[in-house]
Amino acid sequence: MTISRRNLLLAGAATGGALLSSGCESSTSSKPAGPPRRGGTLRVGAIGRASAIVRDPHGVQANDSDYLILSLLYDTLTIPAKSPLTAPRLATRWSHDGSLRRWRFELDRHARFHDGSPVTSEDVVWSLRRLRESESGASRLPGIEAKDITADGPHTVVVDSGYPDSQVPLLMRLTTFVMKKGTKKPEDAPGTGPFKLDWFHDGNARLVRNEHWYGGKVWLDAVEVTMFESPASMVNAALSGQLDLASNVGTVAARSGQGRSGFKIVRRPDDMALPLVMRTSDGPFADSRVREALRLAVDRKEMVSHALGGYGTVANDVLGTGDPEYDHHIPQRTRNLAKARSLLKQADFDLSKSHKLLTSEDVPGLAESATLLARQIKEAGVELDVVKQDSGTFLGESRGKAPLYTSYWGTNDSVIFCAGKLLVSDSTMNEANWQDEKFDDAYRKAVGTAGSGRHEDHVREVQRMQHDSSGYLLWGMADGVDLAKDKVNGLPRLPGYGRVQLENTWLSSS
Repeated sequence: MTISRRNLLLAGAATGGALLSSGCESSTSSKPAGPPRRGGTLRVGAIGRASAIVRDPHGVQANDSDYLILSLLYDTLTIPAKSPLTAPRLATRWSHDGSLRRWRFELDRHARFHDGSPVTSEDVVWSLRRLRESESGASRLPGIEAKDITADGPHTVVVDSGYPDSQVPLLMRLTTFVMKKGTKKPEDAPGTGPFKLDWFHDGNARLVRNEHWYGGKVWLDAVEVTMFESPASMVNAALSGQLDLASNVGTVAARSGQGRSGFKIVRRPDDMALPLVMRTSDGPFADSRVREALRLAVDRKEMVSHALGGYGTVANDVLGTGDPEYDHHIPQRTRNLAKARSLLKQADFDLSKSHKLLTSEDVPGLAESATLLARQIKEAGVELDVVKQDSGTFLGESRGKAPLYTSYWGTNDSVIFCAGKLLVSDSTMNEANWQDEKFDDAYRKAVGTAGSGRHEDHVREVQRMQHDSSGYLLWGMADGVDLAKDKVNGLPRLPGYGRVQLENTWLSSS
C-alpha cells in the first residue's frame, strides 16, 4: 500500500473549502479578507518560562513558544491533516510491505536545508536515531529501535517496527524534526522549514521567510515570537496593540477578547484533553469501583461551562475524541451520585480520610478544573485537597507517580495513538500505571489490522475497555483558542501539532 502527496491532496480537495470556512471563528468584522497577499510581519505571543527554554529540536518542549519556533524552522516527515489524519511534508509518499512492519518513506527531492544543501536519507536516519535515543525517544517512536531506522539510497528511509503498526506514518508527524547529519550544536542547526532564524534571545525570536522552501509559497515576510509567562499578560499585550496573535491562550482570550472591535477568536475543537488521572496499580484508587464512583460523581457539563468557560466539549473517558473512528455509540457517562456512593460503600472506601489532588497551571483551565472537580466529588463523600505545584515539581515528581492528579494531552485526533502512548502496559508514559493484558491484545490487533474488516471492531474494543476500567476520568476537551486581529488570515484550524503551522497565514492590508 502506498500513500502519496498527490493522493492526499486529491482526497482533501473536496473538504478543504469547508475547513477554511468552518464555524470555528468569531469576529466583530464581517469584511471579507480577499485573496492572500504577500508581505508583513506577524507578531505572535506564546506561553513559556525562561527556566524551561529548550532549543534542541529533539528535546521535550514544555514551552509553547519553543514549540512554535522549532516547528517553523524544522520540518517533520509527515504532518497532521483532517482526513486522512496524516499528510506529506518531507516525505512525499510512504508504503508498507503488507505486514505493517516495514515502512518506506520517499523524500521530497527538492527539499533543502536553509544553507542550501540537499536533504538526504542519511540526514533523516541520523535525526530519527538521535530522537529515538533521547530521553523521551521510546514514547515518541514506540516499537521502533534506532538500529531499525536505515537508508535505502539517497532519498528513501526504511523504518522497521517491532510489531505490525499502522500508526508509523502518524508517529512521524510529531517531533521528528530533521537536522543535518552530525549536527553538534542543535540550537544553531539549519532547518528545512518555511522560516529561517534571524535572531533568538531569552525565548524570543524573529524568523524570516525561507524563499526557497520546497513546500510551496510562504506569505509572511517574517514572524516575531514573544514569550509570555501568563495568558493574562499575553492577552493584555494583544489588546493593547503589541501583538497580532495571542497563540493558544485558552479561555482567558475568549473571555477578554469576545466582542472586541478589530479582534477575532479562533477555536480548534478537540485540542487539549484535561483528564483526572487515578493510579490503578496501588493506593486508594486501585479498586475499579472507586474509579467508577469518581467518574459518576462529576457533572461534566458544569465542568465545561465553568472550568473552560464554555470553550470545550463534554468527553466520555476515552482519549482521541477528534478521531473519525471515535465510538459515539458508547453510552455517555453522566452524573449519578447515588450510584457513586453505593460503589464507594461496596469498595469499603474510607471516607474519613482526605486525599491530595495535585495540579499545576501549565495549561489554561487545569488548576480551575481541579478545584471544581474536588467540589463535585465531595458531594459523593470523597474529600480532596487541591495542591497547586510549580511546573518543575509537577512534571518531575507528581505526573506519572502520584495517586491522583490532573493531566493534559494534545494531539487528540487518534484513539489508537493515545492508547499506544498512554495506556498499553509497556508504555513509558503510562500515567495511571494501568496493566491490562486484554487491553494490550486489543491494541495490538487494532494497530496490526489496518484495512481489514476486523480493524474497526478492534478499535471499538480499545475504546470500550478504556471507558470501562482505565485510570482516566476524562470529563471534557478544551478547545484551542487563539486571539487574533482581524487582519490575520489563514490561521491553522487543526489541534495539536497542526496549530503551529503558520506557512499559510497572511496579513490583509487593513
